[in-house]
Amino acid sequence: MLLLFMFLVWCIFHLGAHLYHLFAGCGMRLRICTQVHLQTQQEVKLRMTGMALQVVRSDGILALYNGLSASLCRQMTYSLTRFAIYETVRDHVAKDSQGPLPFYKKVLLGSISGCIGGFVGTPADMVNVRMQNDMKLPPNQRRNYAHALDGLYRVAREEGLKKLFSGASMASSRGMLVTVGQLSCYDQAKQLVLSTGYLTDGVFTHFVASFIAGGCATILCQPLDVLKTRLMNSKGEYQGVLHCAVETAKLGPLAFYKGLLPAGIRLMPHTVLTFVFLEQLRKHFGIKVLS
Repeated sequence: MLLLFMFLVWCIFHLGAHLYHLFAGCGMRLRICTQVHLQTQQEVKLRMTGMALQVVRSDGILALYNGLSASLCRQMTYSLTRFAIYETVRDHVAKDSQGPLPFYKKVLLGSISGCIGGFVGTPADMVNVRMQNDMKLPPNQRRNYAHALDGLYRVAREEGLKKLFSGASMASSRGMLVTVGQLSCYDQAKQLVLSTGYLTDGVFTHFVASFIAGGCATILCQPLDVLKTRLMNSKGEYQGVLHCAVETAKLGPLAFYKGLLPAGIRLMPHTVLTFVFLEQLRKHFGIKVLS
């Protein structure tokens, strides 16, 4: 009975954090849509505001929320997996230590959990990118997925199950970097802030640490995010990750940071709100983390 109770508490805790990810995914949809359009440009023609206005003029304001169901599906797979693995293993390992884990162990754990989460979330992520980019295609070339499940089913039926994991290497690599940037850097930043003695373990500390983590995650993952988006949206023009990287490099080194501003606008507030809410969930569930 005790084990069952502990399992239920663990599920409710992670589900609560995960539900916030779902709501955050809704709120960030406009920025993600704009980011994908910027990343799939072969030449720099429009910036973020211009791209958003073009989307609204051509397809209406609701087009900014294309792929919302796929985004929520991705959060239900990618985010829940990486957070659950990282939090559970970290707490288990730290339980036998005299203090918080050293940073290199946090990075290793973040890499493993992010890699697994990225792989699990690849199918929904691919459908997400396709649904957002559909409006850029001519009407006769659009895929017109009704929703995430329709997209997953049609890709598996029309292109094979293997196609669902197109770009899995990029998604897993990005998952590693963004999880290191978010979870590992958040834990380390929080530890450093608390060690100064000027701040207590409160909301402001959580804000500062998560803001630092959001910046680290954005800078770390942006080049891979660009490559992942191009691979998932490709129609066979790239022979692999290396070929995609070479073709992108031909546009100049800054091509790997296309969409950096909307990525930062999306990821940094998302990271801040995620950890502020997560810390409140920890507080109300009585879960303490060695800091």
